[in-house]
Amino acid sequence: MRIRKRTAAVGAALALVVAASSASAQGGRPDTPPGQDRPLELGVEVLLSERLGLLEGQRVGVITNPTGVTSDLTHTVDALIAGEEAGGYDVTALYGPEHGVRGGVPAGEYVESYTDERTGLPVYSLYGETRKPSPEMLEGVDVLVFDIQDIGARYYTYIWTMYYAMQAAAENGKEFVVLDRPNPLGDRMDGPVLEYPELSSFVGLREIPLQHGMTVGELAQLFNGEFLESPVDLEVVEMAGYEPDEIVTDWDLPWVLPSPNIPTRETALVYPGIGLVESINVSEGRGTTKPFHWFGAPFIDETESYALAEDLNSRGLEGVTFRPASATPSSSKHAGEFSGGIEVHVTDAATYEPVPVGLHVLDALFSNIDEVDWREGENCRTADDRCWIDLLSGTKDVRAQLEAGVDPDEIVAGWDEELAAFADRAEPYRLYGDDHPGRGRGH
Repeated sequence: MRIRKRTAAVGAALALVVAASSASAQGGRPDTPPGQDRPLELGVEVLLSERLGLLEGQRVGVITNPTGVTSDLTHTVDALIAGEEAGGYDVTALYGPEHGVRGGVPAGEYVESYTDERTGLPVYSLYGETRKPSPEMLEGVDVLVFDIQDIGARYYTYIWTMYYAMQAAAENGKEFVVLDRPNPLGDRMDGPVLEYPELSSFVGLREIPLQHGMTVGELAQLFNGEFLESPVDLEVVEMAGYEPDEIVTDWDLPWVLPSPNIPTRETALVYPGIGLVESINVSEGRGTTKPFHWFGAPFIDETESYALAEDLNSRGLEGVTFRPASATPSSSKHAGEFSGGIEVHVTDAATYEPVPVGLHVLDALFSNIDEVDWREGENCRTADDRCWIDLLSGTKDVRAQLEAGVDPDEIVAGWDEELAAFADRAEPYRLYGDDHPGRGRGH
């Protein structure tokens, strides 16, 4: 028998969610973003208003974090607990990815298992001693429900938490339900496809592009159909009103930061490219008010900052302007050190290409600043070394080509064939857009 605390807010959650979902289905939200014929309904809202039967009679485990919310910011856990009696199911466990269920743990730090104060439920860590749910963690559940906002980059770890959880669910005879959410980068793909298994890691387990262009629901179907040795009993609760082929800055939804250093939707846009700065001895902006919109180091002086900005602005990169700027990171690389650098200003999200911009930034830093080096230093000198840039990019070719002085545009052009091949591989698992009007495709 389990004991947990309940609050009036939790008790009212289901009514709020169903009302929000109903209003959405009737076009009740006041402002429909450009490019959409109807307001967006998230997977969690479709589940609560139309498909609670998926959970009937089940013990439910929820994999989520602060981004698991409805359009009115009701948390998925609260809404599911409030709906237990009506839905005939029982929420029995929570599972936390990197940064934890409540989102307060810094990047890369282990998340501990504990009892959630709000609900009294056990919270099992999927970013601690194990990243794959153990049989013991799954003993009290029949179905795992995944509801986390991804940001469209292969090296953002939530999709690999989903992969491992799907794998564990298949091995232990559990069902798996994904509540789908938008990809902030739409369906645009870019970057190399990961070289598997040579460069497989938790920042890229399987062979997908750096900017993958899929929703978590579509990725789940791809994983199930292409990568898992034993497919899981999978159900994707699709969104309604989602158009993936345009970058829409609003979606008429509030932005809940998916991790401490992705505070805005625009940060998600720059992350797949400026995130590559993690691979060198320059700060990528963690510990500043502009993570991934600023990069710099104490060995970059004002003159060099202006030279960097001039170089980058001369490269004809669309949708972006670079401005000399200084900052003092409060944490992570160069914490407490005044650093010269660059602020990245996205001027047109529709034409901005994150991954090529990231390559140009690395090239400009290596070309203009003598002290710039891979973050491993002397331990990243040969083709046999397995460096952070190799894991982030998914290939050792990017490191080799940058070191050889190959033009970044030539590097980018070299990905065309593998991207086209991946697009063909992913096509059967797409759920949205003009070519995919029906529900259930690829299940």
